Amino acid sequence: LVPRSRALRWAALSLCAALAACSTTPTAPPLPRAASVDVSRFMGDWYVIAHIPTFPEKDAFNAIESYALRADGRIDTTFRYRDSSFDAPLKTLHPIGKAKPETGNAVWDMQFIWPIQAEYVIADVSADYQTTIVARSKRDHVWLMARTPQMPPQQYDQAMKKIEAMGYDMSKMRRVPQRWPESRPEAGR
Repeated sequence: LVPRSRALRWAALSLCAALAACSTTPTAPPLPRAASVDVSRFMGDWYVIAHIPTFPEKDAFNAIESYALRADGRIDTTFRYRDSSFDAPLKTLHPIGKAKPETGNAVWDMQFIWPIQAEYVIADVSADYQTTIVARSKRDHVWLMARTPQMPPQQYDQAMKKIEAMGYDMSKMRRVPQRWPESRPEAGR
């Protein structure tokens, strides 16, 4: 057994390291963000069209992020994807989102593991709520999402130009393979 004081020190150091990893880079210019996001219109399914992925989703296929507003204002999030192929087993993550006050609902804290919260900036959302770009101040991850699994080439190219103008390294951008309808029985879960 680890002595209690050593365990507490280890936990405190781990927490400090995790919080430092989630901090924003002060040298990067501020991200653009949607002036105002109607959270109720933002709810529902969003297909991930392209991204600079986090480690778990680096080889995602058929990636979908779904949002549902809770009565307390928090946002239940379900991220579903298949790892490395259309036939791989379905993987699911369930972070909880919360819009930060005085941001027009455009900046969220996303919590995957307590107490760590990741920044989630709705940098752009179309007037009809059919496409969105979700970004981070660190410029480490970004997601282009749409209400449909495919995006017309011209619209995709325009979105890529917006993401590049935000300061992202476009060599890291990955187009997410999408093929629907899925034939696997657990596809709708």
